[in-house]
Amino acid sequence: MLPPAFVEIAQLGKTYLTPAGPAEIVRDFTLDVAQGEFVCLLGHSGCGKSTVLSILMGLNTPSTGGVTIGGREVNGPGTDRGVVFQSATLLPWLSVRDNVRLALDQVTRRSAGTETAETYLERVGLAGLGERFPRELSAGMQQRVGIARAFSLEPRLLLLDEPFSLLDALTRMELQDELMRLWEATRRTVIMVTHDVDEALLLADRIVMMTNGPAATIGKIFDVPFARPRDRDDIVGRPDYFWLRDAILTVLEMGGPDMAPHTPQALGSAPAEPGRSST
Repeated sequence: MLPPAFVEIAQLGKTYLTPAGPAEIVRDFTLDVAQGEFVCLLGHSGCGKSTVLSILMGLNTPSTGGVTIGGREVNGPGTDRGVVFQSATLLPWLSVRDNVRLALDQVTRRSAGTETAETYLERVGLAGLGERFPRELSAGMQQRVGIARAFSLEPRLLLLDEPFSLLDALTRMELQDELMRLWEATRRTVIMVTHDVDEALLLADRIVMMTNGPAATIGKIFDVPFARPRDRDDIVGRPDYFWLRDAILTVLEMGGPDMAPHTPQALGSAPAEPGRSST
């Protein structure tokens, strides 16, 4: 039996009016996400992934359909959602500590006030750097501050918009590992946009493939079968890692409007290892 949905995205659509006529970006995007689940939205650039995420953030209004989180309809931004963008979007005139403290000050439900900005900075490996300003930090360290700020809200839903795409390969892997560690400790519900197949396989419980635009929708959903906690070296050593990776890349290559819409029968999973049943 599937767990109850915590995030319900129902028949979501977004159309913009342009001088050339209506431009339909997303059509009939329907997805349920369980509490504590880590879901990655994957697809080519321009397929509408960030449009869906911006609607979840409350920064964009859907043309059709809607979103509920824990039974409450999304009709604007809120502190129940923590957001990390491609760049850290820190306030440059505030110290690192004050950037995180600003988020903490927005949360009124904190019970005893024992968690401080320094606590969250320490959790992302920035202990003792609270007095520094964003300009004094590398891009990777700035993004760590953004992650600390998002987690400090103790959000019901964490929304990540390609948060590591602007970083070099080594820093990206370090922050992926950091995110995995933080998520294991908190088990926040996460929806993350990415175009990196390996990143999605490392982090996600499910990978939701979007068709190419215009009028993009869900094309296929892959369950990621790797047990948690995960170790990068362990999972890339598994034969089913490469089978699943190849299956996802094949869908990306198909990825146009002719990709079959997802149905319960179309949900993807890793092929069975030789000599094993797929059930």
